[in-house]
Amino acid sequence: MKHKEFWASALSDLGSVLPKHAINAWFEPLDAIGVSEGNVLLEAPNQFFCEWIDSHYKIELKTSIQKTDKSISGYRFSIGTKPSKEYEESALVQKDIKKGPTHRNNLNSQYTFKNFIEGSNNEFAKNAGQSVAENPGENNFNPLTIYGGVGLGKTHLMHAIGNQALLKNPSLNVVVVTSERFTLDFVNSLRKNKTIEFAQQYRSADMLLIDDVQFFRGKEQTQEQFFHTFNVLHQSGKQIVMTADKYPGEMKGLQSRLLSRFQSGLSVDVQPPNFEVRVAILLEKAEQNGVALDYEFIEFIAKHIKNNVRDLEGAVIRVLAKSSLLNKEIDHTLVRDVVRERIGGSLKVDMTIEEIVKKVSEVSSVPEKEIVGKSRKMEIAQARQVSMFLSREILGKSLSGIGMYFGGRDHTTVMHAIKTISDKVDSNDVIGNTISKLRTELNQSF
Repeated sequence: MKHKEFWASALSDLGSVLPKHAINAWFEPLDAIGVSEGNVLLEAPNQFFCEWIDSHYKIELKTSIQKTDKSISGYRFSIGTKPSKEYEESALVQKDIKKGPTHRNNLNSQYTFKNFIEGSNNEFAKNAGQSVAENPGENNFNPLTIYGGVGLGKTHLMHAIGNQALLKNPSLNVVVVTSERFTLDFVNSLRKNKTIEFAQQYRSADMLLIDDVQFFRGKEQTQEQFFHTFNVLHQSGKQIVMTADKYPGEMKGLQSRLLSRFQSGLSVDVQPPNFEVRVAILLEKAEQNGVALDYEFIEFIAKHIKNNVRDLEGAVIRVLAKSSLLNKEIDHTLVRDVVRERIGGSLKVDMTIEEIVKKVSEVSSVPEKEIVGKSRKMEIAQARQVSMFLSREILGKSLSGIGMYFGGRDHTTVMHAIKTISDKVDSNDVIGNTISKLRTELNQSF
């Protein structure tokens, strides 16, 4: 196998174990220029390139080389000049540095304060964000660190700050970037000896918005560069807004002097939304997507998806997609299936058959002992069938398990009861309204 063909095969194998951005940035620029003493000779753009691959991808590279050709056991570098595709697309390759960063005003216009649902879980964070947007760099909220778990609206709030600031002052240079993008830009600047241009680009910002600063952990040189960028901006009265997964004082793997700078401003947390806020978020998302969801469906989703705003929004999109693509009505079954998919398992319900029977007894005025007894009177039998139906629908109990509770009845009896009520829900208004009322009163919606 010729060395060019060999390298193409090895590169293909690497692509199956490493992310595409890593292949584009670090391996596509390499050229196989020969094989010597059991090693493939790889031409790299510079020494930094060689050191980076050795420290981050050595095992993966050697494994792919040996898998491609067992007679080749390793690799050696020589220094060349070929630039990478990733670098050519980087924010650092610009003909005129005065144009500023690629990330300038790269804001998501959909993220505003107007459509940020406020509740007790995020009220303080939102108010702090609005204050910063009105007077960037002019109060004690610099830097502003917004921290909390995944999918709680931190990025939404950060972009809302930038959008609001631009509404007030359209000439403001707002630079929006993730910590990973900042790192990649810095690495590219090292590779091409353009660290001065890198520094100029980021330090020209009037407002720097940086997402997920926790991913700077373990990247000493990137932290060093960010530390100096932070100092220049802060001392110039420019606003810095960051998001993170933890309070700065609890972050690990970041330099203490960097954490000290983070804590010199204001840190605000975003907590998981309470039930009322979850309902508001779902109603807003449904309206945005032009889908009319019954309130009982909204309530059901809100009761089961509790910790993540992104999952709430995703549930609405999923319901809409299933309904339109499968040509199905949005009904109890469809919504239950979507919620089950989103939470990754069975629906957790803190309820027992006994509680269902008690609620049916209250609504139907049939004593509990009669419902679980042997009487065949029509009103008692119907209350028993309704209880069986709800026990199956809400709790997902087995047919035999339900039968055992209701006096040791056979599973076929339970099956008949469930089918009877299921048929009557749509055809009999009285039964339909009774079931709807019971679902609501059982706080399950269905």
